[in-house]
Amino acid sequence: MGFLRPHAERIYALLRIMAGLMFMQHGLQKLFGLFGGVPAGAPPFIVYGAGTIEFLGGVLVALGLFAGPAAFISSGTMAFAFFMGHVVPNGGNMIPIANQGELAALYCFVFLYIAAHGSGIWSVDAARRGTPRA
Repeated sequence: MGFLRPHAERIYALLRIMAGLMFMQHGLQKLFGLFGGVPAGAPPFIVYGAGTIEFLGGVLVALGLFAGPAAFISSGTMAFAFFMGHVVPNGGNMIPIANQGELAALYCFVFLYIAAHGSGIWSVDAARRGTPRA
C-alpha cells in the first residue's frame, strides 16, 4: 500500500520538524522552568547538560540546520536518559512500558533515523545547498 509514497519526503519533513519542536520544549522546561517547571530533584548536569542538548538539538532538528549531527547527539542523550533514568532505577528492567521510558526510547530511535536521513526538504540545509523545494 504505497498511497502515501508520493508524499514521503513531506511527511518526513513534518516528522523532523515536530520531533524537534517537541524535544525543544523539554529543554525549555529544564533551562527556563516553562511547561510545569524544572523536574523535581533533577541534578544540575541533567538540568543544564541535557536541557541544553534538548533545547539546541530540538531547534537545529526542527530548522533542519545540521540536523544529522544534532539528531545523533540527541539520540545518544536519549539512550543515556533511558538507561540512567529508567532502566537503572527500576532494577535493570529494560521494558519501556514497565520502566516508564517509552518517550526516551522513542526519541532515541526517531533521532537516530533523522541522523541517518539528514535534513531533507523544508530545511535550512536544503536552502543552503540550493536544493529545489517540493
